[in-house]
Amino acid sequence: MPTIPEAEIEFTAIRAQGAGGQNVNKVSSAIHLRFDIRASSLPEHLKERLLALNDQRITKEGVVIIKAQVHRSQEKNKDDARERLQELVASIAVLPRVRRPTKPTRSSQRKRVETKVMRGQIKSTRGKVTE
Repeated sequence: MPTIPEAEIEFTAIRAQGAGGQNVNKVSSAIHLRFDIRASSLPEHLKERLLALNDQRITKEGVVIIKAQVHRSQEKNKDDARERLQELVASIAVLPRVRRPTKPTRSSQRKRVETKVMRGQIKSTRGKVTE
């Protein structure tokens, strides 16, 4: 799992949303994390996979924006935003397994056809009764 250098991450302190007490209008405890994918030191294949993601946190310019405002302290929100960015990168770092197409076995094909015939016979008995 690749680590992201601190110099490539930009933090901006903003005021948190939602209800608050006396400090809500004075303290900027929420954090906006900005990470430019194209300018980063990540390997090219990871950059391509990140940019191909259909994630609302990634802008058209290739910048990841994560807003962290769960905690009351700025430092905890920074750590939370860092962790979420790391999880995002880790999620695309694992390559999906290649699917190899398989053929159904002869017995499974035979069973399938037999059950289709059985269902057809059951359905044929459902017709109108003629005397």
